[in-house]
Amino acid sequence: MMAAAAATASAKPSSKFGGVQIGAITYCFRSLPSSAPDLLRYCTELGISSVELMGDAAESFAGAPQMRGPAFAGRQMTPERQAAMKKLAAERTQWRTSVSMDKYKELRKLFNAGGVDIAIVKLGLTAEMGDAEYDYVFNVAKALGARSVTMELPKESSLTQRIGEFAAKHKIYAGYHNHMQVNEQSWETALAQSKYNSINLDVGHFTAAINKSPIPFIKANAARITSFHLKDRRYGNEGADNLPWGQGSTPIKEVLQLMKKEKYTWPANIELEYAIGEGTTVMAEMKKCLDYCRTALAG
Repeated sequence: MMAAAAATASAKPSSKFGGVQIGAITYCFRSLPSSAPDLLRYCTELGISSVELMGDAAESFAGAPQMRGPAFAGRQMTPERQAAMKKLAAERTQWRTSVSMDKYKELRKLFNAGGVDIAIVKLGLTAEMGDAEYDYVFNVAKALGARSVTMELPKESSLTQRIGEFAAKHKIYAGYHNHMQVNEQSWETALAQSKYNSINLDVGHFTAAINKSPIPFIKANAARITSFHLKDRRYGNEGADNLPWGQGSTPIKEVLQLMKKEKYTWPANIELEYAIGEGTTVMAEMKKCLDYCRTALAG
């Protein structure tokens, strides 16, 4: 029995290399079946032990109302579709503000039993949401064992102020994610508003946006970063595409080595966004990215 237990323990995934926690945002698997158990299976197959879990998968597991029916077929925003979406939004708000956290606790146990930590959950917060829905988002994070909720960096300072207040109330970080709309000062207002407002730095988008290495920014803001997204893009948005790792300008290897040297403890999450060509698969490309991190942190 002891041998069997040891074998089970050794089979659990581990993606901490050289003291650096490598993980993945589950958005990487968007082209595959993406229920929460599916996502857990992909992680365990790859050996990934930490995730940023997309909120839709978590909420589906917990029984949230889903976008189903003829009104949601196709992409055209017909009056019928607008009405259906408005009705669904009201139903979802009602569900969110009354649902038990038991299914989220069950989901945490499921992932933890498989050796995967839900370090972060991605759930957006908007100005239109009521306080009860804000509390719901942070309660979900706590139930899942997450230390941070991630979302896009808002343009409105009033929104980051409000989010920061709720983050402080719940003692869960709000990590603001960037695309190409940022510069090196973009987070300053949010960070000044609350110690629980933080940076979810996409190093690929940031490299393309500022047209230089993100390493000086990382060093200067290390105390306020709570997670990375890892991807490769060219300086100055040249080509405007995400690239297979090593083909762009993003110094992924150097960023990871800096994390190792400085003992930064936040997770560095793979975000697979480059085009998957013929003759390969999402899982094969995820393994390449994971191996890239392992090699960068070896020695």
